[in-house]
Amino acid sequence: MISEHKLKKLVEYNNHLRSQLDQQRISTSQASHMLIKYVTTTRDYLVPSVWGSTNANDLFAAKGAGCECNVM
Repeated sequence: MISEHKLKKLVEYNNHLRSQLDQQRISTSQASHMLIKYVTTTRDYLVPSVWGSTNANDLFAAKGAGCECNVM
């Protein structure tokens, strides 16, 4: 006879396995395709040799002269 504690643990583990089974999965080839699409369409401002010169929206560009300090 299974004790209540063991039964409770088995039920919890069973529920955990069911939740893992319900997770959406994709194939490796589909994940690779999505990753390649992302890296070829998303600009990386830290690699100007690939993407060319940057524009004003570049968050990593060197700032102009002047103090950019914030005092709180």
